[in-house]
Amino acid sequence: MRYGPKNLRITFTAKTLSHFGGVYLLYQFLTKLGLKSRIAHDIHLIQRNHRYSLSDMLLALVYPMMLGLDRIETTYLLRRNGVFQYLTGLPSYPNPTALRRFLLRINPQALREVFQLHDRLRNQFIQKPALHKHLIFDLDSTVLTVYGKLQGAKIGYNPHKRGRPSYHPVICFEAHTKDCWHAIFRPGNTYPGSVALDLIKSSLAKLPYGIRSLRLRGDVGFYDHQLIEFLDEKNIGYAIIAKLTQPLQRKLSIIRFRSISPLWQVGSFSYQPMGWQKPHKFIVMRKRLPESHSEQVQLTLFQLDDWAYHILVTNLPLRPENIWRFYHDRAGIELIIRQLKHDYPLGKIPTRNFTANEIHFHLLLLAYNLINWFKRLCLPEEFQSITLGTLRNQLLIVPGQLVYTDNRPTLKLPENFLYREVFEYALRNIRRMRI
Repeated sequence: MRYGPKNLRITFTAKTLSHFGGVYLLYQFLTKLGLKSRIAHDIHLIQRNHRYSLSDMLLALVYPMMLGLDRIETTYLLRRNGVFQYLTGLPSYPNPTALRRFLLRINPQALREVFQLHDRLRNQFIQKPALHKHLIFDLDSTVLTVYGKLQGAKIGYNPHKRGRPSYHPVICFEAHTKDCWHAIFRPGNTYPGSVALDLIKSSLAKLPYGIRSLRLRGDVGFYDHQLIEFLDEKNIGYAIIAKLTQPLQRKLSIIRFRSISPLWQVGSFSYQPMGWQKPHKFIVMRKRLPESHSEQVQLTLFQLDDWAYHILVTNLPLRPENIWRFYHDRAGIELIIRQLKHDYPLGKIPTRNFTANEIHFHLLLLAYNLINWFKRLCLPEEFQSITLGTLRNQLLIVPGQLVYTDNRPTLKLPENFLYREVFEYALRNIRRMRI
């Protein structure tokens, strides 16, 4: 029978250890992109802290986002981790106060330059490994509850923390690649529909040459006649959840439904809401309610009699059930938003200043896209859909020891490293990449 250790001696003398040994993969990937030199060339902001360059400060914010340090305060762990600093090419690591002051100093011009850098990177990666010529934009919004008096935080729609101030950003993702395409950081009292047109116009302006078709999906927050009329004008296909109004509800009683399964029925009608320029096609999916109340709560946007209803406005030339299936695939964006809140620090607001919080939000989306591109181009196919949390556990948070043999640095990883083949596969792909 094996017993636990006895008379075990503990010393704190090892100087070249890190549990972020896998960060070397990210460093190699970002180096291949030339990200550090791109930041220095494209973003103009006078640095007061001469110990760190502008590139160093931005990367010192992005790396923790990718490694799961969800608050700026927790980055102090990296200040004492010389191996991490060596593996990422940072001269040392700024303290949390310096990082927060840096965010507060970023002006709107520098923020626009960050947007432009992000856009140029995305235009390169949308064509890798091959250009998708038929794109799908998924629009969504999310509530970021805040505590205390934060600039721009307002009381608005907040289903989980009613009456609490919040920010309410809107985001556009591309469905095939899962890339973040554009986002707007807004006060909590701003309705998604009020900025939906700006969101889609900005997203369209970033489309690369060669795109043949574009379709769009959005929830009820994007049910806005200006957006829908713009999409009609641009010949962009869409499926958007309709807001239940009294006229729409009255329509439900006169629709002729047909069954497509024992539980589901489908119908459609043409209707011109007040203020809209022309009639539009609406489809209705309804499902008979289960007897269990807990199941009913999870089923639908609204209920009527013994049915759960979903209403979509659309211009797609498809059968109603196929339009519903097309829209239902949008569920993937909700998983991405959840990942941004759980695996990235989306819900952790770093300052009381609106512009500083906005730049932190956009750096987070840049970090998300960098990880997305890394998975798509460097990892085996079966690893390309894993979450950031899984990626960290399997490849990034790996014990590593930095040693020197004949004046040559060597990173020692565990002999029994379970994902050694994946690690080496990624490293080979990074070295073969052509950007």
